[in-house]
Amino acid sequence: MAYEIVVVGTSYGGLAALQVVLPALAPGFGLPVVVVQHRGKDSDNLCEFLQRHCALPLTEPNDKEAIAPGRVYLAPRDYHLLIERDGFALSTEAPVGYARPSVNVLFESAADVYRGHVVGVVLTGANTDGARGLAKIKAYGGLCVVEDPAGAESRGMPQAAIAATKVDAILSLREIAPFLNQLCQHEPGSSYAS
Repeated sequence: MAYEIVVVGTSYGGLAALQVVLPALAPGFGLPVVVVQHRGKDSDNLCEFLQRHCALPLTEPNDKEAIAPGRVYLAPRDYHLLIERDGFALSTEAPVGYARPSVNVLFESAADVYRGHVVGVVLTGANTDGARGLAKIKAYGGLCVVEDPAGAESRGMPQAAIAATKVDAILSLREIAPFLNQLCQHEPGSSYAS
């Protein structure tokens, strides 16, 4: 199975988790990585902060921006981030499960476009966001990875994801990036093509 995109969702404890996962992605990592981190409406400079911990270019995407391989995209604060056939879409529709951006919104839209070519990753978080979206990724044939709840700063999101679907890998935080590197080292990193 050729994977074409990695989507990551996290909430409480996610900043520390991303500081472990993102720096460990290989500099030549060929797939786009799209991240939803729950954050307040007034949280500025998260993108700049995370870029200091990531060898790959890291940006907040604009509406209708094309998705490029080998980049990390962070959902802008107070916007849902969706995947469409031609790139990203930003939405100010109502929060989903009290969250905007919503992990479920990102995951479900990625599954709709990339079908079985999505790798979904759920990290620490105190709610259930991402569980429904990860189940959709799995139903479409994608690969599902969850941080081990036993070591997560907050177990809620990982436990909900594991309860929602049959995940492919439950890994410690430090095992996730090496797993993704190995999984994707043979992938061409191409964009979606129907």
